[in-house]
Amino acid sequence: MTLQRTGTGPGTLNLRVGETVEVLGEAEIMATLDERGELDELPFMPEMLAFCGRRLTVHKVAHKLCDTISRSGMRRMERAVHLTGARCDGQAHGGCQTACQFYWKESWLKRVDPDSPAGPATAGLADGRPLLPILQAATRKEPGPDGEERFSCQATELLRAAPTCLPFKDVGQYVADVRTGNAGPVFVLRAVLVGLFNRFQDRSGRVLPKWLRIRGGLKWGFVRGTAVGRTPTATLDLRPGELVRIKSKREIVKTLNRDLLNRGMGFEEEMSRYCGQTARVLSRVDRCLDEKTGRMLQMKSPCIILEGVVCAGAYSVGCPREFVPFWREIWLERIEGPA
Repeated sequence: MTLQRTGTGPGTLNLRVGETVEVLGEAEIMATLDERGELDELPFMPEMLAFCGRRLTVHKVAHKLCDTISRSGMRRMERAVHLTGARCDGQAHGGCQTACQFYWKESWLKRVDPDSPAGPATAGLADGRPLLPILQAATRKEPGPDGEERFSCQATELLRAAPTCLPFKDVGQYVADVRTGNAGPVFVLRAVLVGLFNRFQDRSGRVLPKWLRIRGGLKWGFVRGTAVGRTPTATLDLRPGELVRIKSKREIVKTLNRDLLNRGMGFEEEMSRYCGQTARVLSRVDRCLDEKTGRMLQMKSPCIILEGVVCAGAYSVGCPREFVPFWREIWLERIEGPA
C-alpha cells in the first residue's frame, strides 16, 4: 500500500461547519492508509466505505474530543471532521449499537460546490473490493485471555489517534469552536464557565470542609444519587417511534447510587439537561463495545436511544463528539398517543 500522508498539505482543507464535501473513492482513500488501514493512527472502518463518493455536510469540526477511556480530559485531534448523518451502524463490529459519529480525516474528503452536479455514488460494501479485506482484518484485536473476541474501531483507538492532551487553559480551542462554527460565542462562554466551576468544585472537595463546599462539591448539573442498596429497575418494553417523557432529575436521582449508576449504567450530568423533555424512541440497545478493552458488552436490560438527544458538550468544554446517551427505561415514562 502507498505510505500515508501526514502533516499539512493536500489533506488540509480547513473545513467549517455547513460546508459540503464529497467522500473520496475507495482507491483514493486506500492511497492515504498504512498497512493497518489507518491514517495518523486513526482507522478507516468498513462501515465508512458505504459513504465513498457521497456528498455530505460538515456537522462539526473534530479538532478536540473528550477522553472516555483514561479520563485524561480533552485531547487534540488533527484535521478531522464529523459529517451529518454519518454514524456507525456496527455491522463490521459485532453489531455494536453505540452509534458513534465517524471521524473523517480531511485527506479522505474534498470540498465541493453544493450546486455542482454530483457524480454517481460508490455502492455499499461488496465482496472483492481491494480495501475491504484490509479494513475487516483491522476490526479485530488479539483475543482476550479467555479467548474472548475483541474489537478495534475508531472509539477504541482514539488515544493513539489523539495522543496530545489539550489543557483547559488553552484558549485556542475555544477560538476554534467559534471560528469553525462548532458553537456560538455564548455557548462557548457558558461551557468555559461550567468548566471553571467544576474545577473549583473538584479542588474544594479535596481541601475544604463540607460546610464550606457549594452544593456539597457537586459538578454543575448537581446530580447526586440517593438510592441505597441495589438500584431499582423498570420495564416499559418501549419500541421505536413511541413518545416518552424524560423524568425529572428529582425522580431519576432516586434510581442512582453514589456513583450515579443504575445497574451499572451511568447517568451523566449533561443528561440532566434533557429532564422533563419529550422525545421519540429511536432504538433499543442491548450490546455495545467497551472502549477500553474492545470487548462486546451484552446488556441484561436493554437501554433506549432517543431521537435527537445527544451530548452537546455543554458541560464538557464544547466537546463535539455528540455521544448518544443510553437511557434506562426507569428514567422514562411513556406518553400515550400515536407513534
